[in-house]
Amino acid sequence: MSRGDRKRARDLGVPFDGAPGPYNAVTDVEGVAVGHSTIVKGEGRLVVGKGPVRTGVTAVLPRGSNYDPVLAGWSCLNGNGEMTGATWVEESGFLEGPVMITNTHSVGVVHDAVIEWMNTQKRKDPSIAAQSWSLPVVAETYDGRLNDINGFHVKRRHAYEALEAAVGGPVEEGSVGGGTGMVCHQFKGGIGTASRRLKEEEGGYTVGVLVQANYGSRELLTIAGVQVGREIPDLMPVVSETEVGSGSIIVVVATDAPLLPHQLKRLARRVPLGISRAGGVGSDGSGDIFIAFSTANPGAYGKEKVSELRMLSNDRNSPLFLATVQATEEAIVNALVAAETMTGIDGNTVYALPQDRLVEALRKYNRLTT
Repeated sequence: MSRGDRKRARDLGVPFDGAPGPYNAVTDVEGVAVGHSTIVKGEGRLVVGKGPVRTGVTAVLPRGSNYDPVLAGWSCLNGNGEMTGATWVEESGFLEGPVMITNTHSVGVVHDAVIEWMNTQKRKDPSIAAQSWSLPVVAETYDGRLNDINGFHVKRRHAYEALEAAVGGPVEEGSVGGGTGMVCHQFKGGIGTASRRLKEEEGGYTVGVLVQANYGSRELLTIAGVQVGREIPDLMPVVSETEVGSGSIIVVVATDAPLLPHQLKRLARRVPLGISRAGGVGSDGSGDIFIAFSTANPGAYGKEKVSELRMLSNDRNSPLFLATVQATEEAIVNALVAAETMTGIDGNTVYALPQDRLVEALRKYNRLTT
């Protein structure tokens, strides 16, 4: 089955709470762009440095290629992972460039590539030429069950490819970009996205979420309240080594609501509630790291000026919290539904969540919408 033939979760009749935006994606937040660079080559026995290769890079640009730092906050459930630049986000309250996601051992090369890419942006835009340094945000999850992770196959050009490919509109999901070699609840995982549009009386704001899902045990997988993992106990990964429940999830939350950094941190802290609805528990071996940003308050960043910012009252934040939880849950399920069975190093194979059996399990418990 080609990637284009795989339906999204809602298309299968999976019920979710809340109203999505037109693309049901993080790009429903105006200005946000997403790009992938996917590297798939080779088969058979692992030869470090040669492959097989199942990896890539995903880029999330808050305002496309425009340099206009956004207010941001970050949070963490379990810290067995990495998100570079997070301490400066915490300290400054700004995200000054893209959010990049790749595999664990390629953080360094992607970090270097983003600095190089931002320098090229400075040459194009004199208004940012004075920015002489940068601390890129690069996050990771481990794909070494399927990918020659110590072969260092991600190069600077792949980070560039993801950045240059970033666009608005529909987002490709599943085994693409940084999510190419990832495993979620012992099914094939990867990139997923979803969004929620608040009611007009709640402000009409949009919350968009993108995940790189690479965590969780089969028996805990829950979709629409159904313990789907227990309904599909077979099709377990055929791999030489695995630790049940280990792995990580990176989550990027975007909104157009006018939130300040402390409020965005509160938004990021709601992400684990969405993960838990899908069966995640933040195991000891998991790196569960989240960043949230707002595209409101354009032009807020500046070295030589006083900025006047708009802020949504704390009393009006609860609908945004709920939207974050709902979109996170659906983004994880979309990653699972979109991903396809993949064989990587040493013949290791991770199976896709079978869509027909997912539908069968939901029908058994009267949980289908169609």
